[in-house]
Amino acid sequence: MFLINNPFAILSETVSPIFMQSFVILMIALVVIGTLVDIIHKKNVKYFFENAKKAKLSATKKLTTSERIGVISKTIISDIATTSELGAGKRRVAHVLGMYGTILFWVGSVIMIFCYSNQSSNTPSFWPIIWHVGAIMTVVGGGWFWFFLRVDVYSEAQPWYRIIKADLFVLALIASSLFGLIWSYLQSMNLGDRWDDKVFLVLYIVANLVLFGGVYWSKFAHMFYKPGAAIQKNLAEADGSRDNLPPEADAPKQFGLGITRENPKHY
Repeated sequence: MFLINNPFAILSETVSPIFMQSFVILMIALVVIGTLVDIIHKKNVKYFFENAKKAKLSATKKLTTSERIGVISKTIISDIATTSELGAGKRRVAHVLGMYGTILFWVGSVIMIFCYSNQSSNTPSFWPIIWHVGAIMTVVGGGWFWFFLRVDVYSEAQPWYRIIKADLFVLALIASSLFGLIWSYLQSMNLGDRWDDKVFLVLYIVANLVLFGGVYWSKFAHMFYKPGAAIQKNLAEADGSRDNLPPEADAPKQFGLGITRENPKHY
Protein backbone atom coordinates (compact mmCIF):
# COMPACT_ATOMS: atom_id res chain seq x y z
CA MET A 1 0.00 0.00 0.00
CA PHE A 2 1.48 3.31 -1.10
CA LEU A 3 0.47 5.04 2.17
CA ILE A 4 3.28 3.29 4.04
CA ASN A 5 5.96 3.89 1.39
CA ASN A 6 8.51 6.65 1.88
CA PRO A 7 8.60 8.30 -1.57
CA PHE A 8 11.83 10.12 -0.79
CA ALA A 9 13.67 6.86 0.00
CA ILE A 10 12.63 5.51 -3.41
CA LEU A 11 13.64 8.79 -5.05
CA SER A 12 17.11 8.47 -3.49
CA GLU A 13 17.83 5.70 -6.01
CA THR A 14 18.18 8.41 -8.68
CA VAL A 15 18.57 11.65 -6.70
CA SER A 16 21.10 12.13 -3.91
CA PRO A 17 19.62 12.84 -0.44
CA ILE A 18 21.94 15.87 -0.31
CA PHE A 19 19.98 17.48 -3.15
CA MET A 20 16.65 16.79 -1.42
CA GLN A 21 17.93 18.23 1.88
CA SER A 22 19.38 21.25 0.08
CA PHE A 23 16.00 21.84 -1.56
CA VAL A 24 14.27 21.89 1.85
CA ILE A 25 16.86 24.34 3.20
CA LEU A 26 16.33 26.51 0.11
CA MET A 27 12.57 26.54 0.70
CA ILE A 28 13.09 27.61 4.33
CA ALA A 29 15.46 30.36 3.17
CA LEU A 30 12.87 31.58 0.63
CA VAL A 31 10.25 31.82 3.40
CA VAL A 32 12.60 33.80 5.65
CA ILE A 33 13.69 36.15 2.86
CA GLY A 34 10.15 36.63 1.55
CA THR A 35 8.79 37.35 5.02
CA LEU A 36 11.57 39.86 5.77
CA VAL A 37 10.98 41.64 2.46
CA ASP A 38 7.26 41.69 3.21
CA ILE A 39 7.93 43.18 6.67
CA ILE A 40 10.27 45.85 5.29
CA HIS A 41 8.07 46.84 2.35
CA LYS A 42 4.62 46.75 3.97
CA LYS A 43 5.82 47.84 7.44
CA ASN A 44 3.29 45.54 9.11
CA VAL A 45 5.42 44.84 12.15
CA LYS A 46 6.23 48.54 12.64
CA TYR A 47 2.51 49.36 12.54
CA PHE A 48 1.76 46.49 14.94
CA PHE A 49 4.19 47.71 17.60
CA GLU A 50 3.23 51.39 17.20
CA ASN A 51 -0.45 50.49 17.53
CA ALA A 52 0.25 48.37 20.62
CA LYS A 53 2.20 51.26 22.19
CA LYS A 54 -0.69 53.70 21.58
CA ALA A 55 -3.23 51.21 22.92
CA LYS A 56 -1.21 50.74 26.10
CA LEU A 57 -1.64 54.43 26.93
CA SER A 58 -5.44 54.08 26.88
CA ALA A 59 -5.56 50.89 28.98
CA THR A 60 -7.95 51.00 31.93
CA LYS A 61 -6.35 48.07 33.73
CA LYS A 62 -2.77 46.91 34.25
CA LEU A 63 -2.58 43.17 33.67
CA THR A 64 -0.49 41.04 36.00
CA THR A 65 2.00 38.54 34.62
CA SER A 66 -0.32 35.64 35.40
CA GLU A 67 -3.23 37.41 33.68
CA ARG A 68 -1.14 38.04 30.57
CA ILE A 69 0.00 34.42 30.50
CA GLY A 70 -3.62 33.32 30.88
CA VAL A 71 -4.79 35.50 27.97
CA ILE A 72 -1.91 34.37 25.75
CA SER A 73 -2.46 30.69 26.61
CA LYS A 74 -6.19 30.93 25.92
CA THR A 75 -5.49 32.66 22.60
CA ILE A 76 -3.05 29.95 21.50
CA ILE A 77 -5.35 27.10 22.55
CA SER A 78 -8.59 28.62 21.25
CA ASP A 79 -8.03 31.26 18.56
CA ILE A 80 -4.87 29.84 16.99
CA ALA A 81 -4.99 26.07 17.54
CA THR A 82 -8.70 25.64 16.79
CA THR A 83 -9.49 28.83 14.80
CA SER A 84 -12.43 29.51 17.11
CA GLU A 85 -12.85 33.01 15.65
CA LEU A 86 -14.52 31.36 12.64
CA GLY A 87 -17.29 29.93 14.79
CA ALA A 88 -18.70 26.41 14.72
CA GLY A 89 -19.24 26.03 10.99
CA LYS A 90 -17.93 24.73 7.70
CA ARG A 91 -15.26 27.42 7.33
CA ARG A 92 -13.72 26.43 10.65
CA VAL A 93 -13.67 22.72 9.76
CA ALA A 94 -12.08 23.45 6.38
CA HIS A 95 -9.43 25.69 7.95
CA VAL A 96 -8.60 23.13 10.66
CA LEU A 97 -8.28 20.36 8.06
CA GLY A 98 -6.01 22.48 5.90
CA MET A 99 -3.93 23.82 8.79
CA TYR A 100 -3.21 20.52 10.54
CA GLY A 101 -2.92 18.67 7.26
CA THR A 102 -0.24 21.11 6.12
CA ILE A 103 1.64 20.80 9.43
CA LEU A 104 1.63 16.99 9.20
CA PHE A 105 2.65 17.11 5.53
CA TRP A 106 5.57 19.48 6.13
CA VAL A 107 6.79 17.75 9.30
CA GLY A 108 6.60 14.35 7.60
CA SER A 109 8.54 15.71 4.62
CA VAL A 110 11.35 17.13 6.75
CA ILE A 111 11.69 14.00 8.90
CA MET A 112 11.71 11.57 5.97
CA ILE A 113 14.09 13.68 3.86
CA PHE A 114 16.63 14.35 6.61
CA CYS A 115 16.40 11.05 8.51
CA TYR A 116 15.16 8.34 6.15
CA SER A 117 16.04 9.33 2.59
CA ASN A 118 18.90 6.84 2.16
CA GLN A 119 18.23 3.61 0.30
CA SER A 120 19.52 1.64 3.26
CA SER A 121 17.35 3.41 5.83
CA ASN A 122 14.30 1.69 7.28
CA THR A 123 11.50 4.24 7.57
CA PRO A 124 9.00 3.66 10.43
CA SER A 125 5.60 3.22 8.77
CA PHE A 126 3.95 6.01 10.74
CA TRP A 127 6.02 8.75 9.04
CA PRO A 128 4.81 7.94 5.50
CA ILE A 129 1.28 7.62 6.90
CA ILE A 130 1.59 11.05 8.54
CA TRP A 131 2.87 12.48 5.24
CA HIS A 132 0.10 10.99 3.10
CA VAL A 133 -2.73 11.69 5.59
CA GLY A 134 -1.50 15.27 5.96
CA ALA A 135 -1.52 15.72 2.19
CA ILE A 136 -5.05 14.30 1.94
CA MET A 137 -6.29 16.58 4.74
CA THR A 138 -4.73 19.60 3.00
CA VAL A 139 -6.31 18.77 -0.35
CA VAL A 140 -9.75 18.16 1.23
CA GLY A 141 -9.67 21.26 3.46
CA GLY A 142 -8.10 23.51 0.83
CA GLY A 143 -10.33 22.25 -1.97
CA TRP A 144 -13.46 22.65 0.17
CA PHE A 145 -12.45 26.21 0.93
CA TRP A 146 -11.50 27.04 -2.66
CA PHE A 147 -14.60 25.70 -4.39
CA PHE A 148 -17.33 26.46 -1.83
CA LEU A 149 -16.32 28.72 1.06
CA ARG A 150 -14.33 31.64 -0.33
CA VAL A 151 -16.03 34.95 0.36
CA ASP A 152 -15.94 36.09 -3.27
CA VAL A 153 -17.56 32.79 -4.37
CA TYR A 154 -19.90 32.13 -1.44
CA SER A 155 -21.10 35.68 -0.83
CA GLU A 156 -20.29 37.71 -3.95
CA ALA A 157 -21.33 35.18 -6.63
CA GLN A 158 -17.92 35.18 -8.32
CA PRO A 159 -17.03 32.02 -10.31
CA TRP A 160 -14.80 29.53 -8.47
CA TYR A 161 -12.21 29.68 -11.26
CA ARG A 162 -11.62 33.43 -10.81
CA ILE A 163 -8.04 33.74 -9.59
CA ILE A 164 -6.38 36.79 -8.05
CA LYS A 165 -2.92 37.29 -6.55
CA ALA A 166 -4.21 36.62 -3.03
CA ASP A 167 -5.17 33.08 -4.12
CA LEU A 168 -1.55 32.14 -4.83
CA PHE A 169 -0.98 30.65 -1.38
CA VAL A 170 -3.99 28.34 -1.16
CA LEU A 171 -3.68 27.17 -4.77
CA ALA A 172 0.04 26.41 -4.45
CA LEU A 173 -0.63 24.66 -1.13
CA ILE A 174 -3.33 22.44 -2.65
CA ALA A 175 -1.21 21.78 -5.74
CA SER A 176 1.89 20.74 -3.78
CA SER A 177 -0.11 18.28 -1.66
CA LEU A 178 -2.09 16.89 -4.61
CA PHE A 179 0.91 16.47 -6.90
CA GLY A 180 2.87 14.92 -4.02
CA LEU A 181 0.13 12.34 -3.47
CA ILE A 182 -0.12 11.47 -7.16
CA TRP A 183 3.68 11.24 -7.48
CA SER A 184 3.89 8.93 -4.46
CA TYR A 185 1.10 6.70 -5.79
CA LEU A 186 2.58 6.41 -9.29
CA GLN A 187 6.05 5.82 -7.87
CA SER A 188 4.76 2.92 -5.75
CA MET A 189 3.44 1.24 -8.92
CA ASN A 190 7.01 0.60 -10.16
CA LEU A 191 6.36 1.99 -13.62
CA GLY A 192 9.96 1.45 -14.66
CA ASP A 193 10.91 3.60 -17.63
CA ARG A 194 7.50 5.23 -17.92
CA TRP A 195 7.33 9.01 -17.51
CA ASP A 196 4.15 9.29 -15.37
CA ASP A 197 5.70 9.60 -11.92
CA LYS A 198 8.50 11.88 -13.19
CA VAL A 199 5.99 14.39 -14.55
CA PHE A 200 4.20 14.66 -11.23
CA LEU A 201 7.53 14.87 -9.39
CA VAL A 202 8.37 17.92 -11.51
CA LEU A 203 4.92 19.40 -10.85
CA TYR A 204 5.40 18.74 -7.12
CA ILE A 205 8.74 20.58 -7.18
CA VAL A 206 7.31 23.51 -9.18
CA ALA A 207 4.31 23.81 -6.83
CA ASN A 208 6.67 23.99 -3.84
CA LEU A 209 8.81 26.62 -5.57
CA VAL A 210 5.70 28.72 -6.18
CA LEU A 211 4.43 28.16 -2.62
CA PHE A 212 7.64 29.01 -0.77
CA GLY A 213 9.10 31.37 -3.35
CA GLY A 214 5.91 33.40 -3.63
CA VAL A 215 5.75 34.43 0.04
CA TYR A 216 5.98 38.13 -0.79
CA TRP A 217 3.09 37.99 -3.28
CA SER A 218 0.82 35.60 -1.37
CA LYS A 219 -0.79 35.31 2.06
CA PHE A 220 1.93 32.97 3.32
CA ALA A 221 3.44 35.63 5.60
CA HIS A 222 0.03 36.11 7.25
CA MET A 223 0.57 32.79 9.02
CA PHE A 224 3.22 34.55 11.09
CA TYR A 225 1.34 37.83 11.60
CA LYS A 226 -2.05 36.40 12.52
CA PRO A 227 -1.07 34.70 15.82
CA GLY A 228 0.61 37.89 17.01
CA ALA A 229 -2.39 39.99 16.01
CA ALA A 230 -4.78 37.60 17.81
CA ILE A 231 -2.71 37.75 21.01
CA GLN A 232 -2.52 41.56 20.87
CA LYS A 233 -6.28 41.83 20.27
CA ASN A 234 -7.15 39.69 23.30
CA LEU A 235 -4.63 41.49 25.52
CA ALA A 236 -6.16 44.80 24.42
CA GLU A 237 -9.63 43.58 25.35
CA ALA A 238 -8.38 42.33 28.71
CA ASP A 239 -6.69 45.63 29.69
CA GLY A 240 -9.53 47.79 28.37
CA SER A 241 -7.57 49.58 25.64
CA ARG A 242 -9.49 47.75 22.86
CA ASP A 243 -6.85 48.77 20.28
CA ASN A 244 -8.17 52.34 20.52
CA LEU A 245 -11.59 51.25 19.22
CA PRO A 246 -14.87 52.40 20.79
CA PRO A 247 -16.66 50.00 23.16
CA GLU A 248 -19.38 47.72 21.88
CA ALA A 249 -22.72 49.47 21.46
CA ASP A 250 -25.58 48.40 23.68
CA ALA A 251 -27.92 48.05 20.69
CA PRO A 252 -31.20 46.11 20.69
CA LYS A 253 -31.08 42.59 19.28
CA GLN A 254 -34.29 42.95 17.28
CA PHE A 255 -33.85 44.46 13.84
CA GLY A 256 -37.16 43.47 12.25
CA LEU A 257 -38.43 40.26 10.70
CA GLY A 258 -36.11 40.54 7.73
CA ILE A 259 -33.13 39.59 9.86
CA THR A 260 -34.44 36.00 10.20
CA ARG A 261 -35.08 35.34 6.52
CA GLU A 262 -31.62 33.92 5.84
CA ASN A 263 -28.37 33.29 7.63
CA PRO A 264 -25.95 36.22 7.31
CA LYS A 265 -23.35 35.60 4.62
CA HIS A 266 -23.03 38.93 2.76
CA TYR A 267 -19.93 40.64 4.06
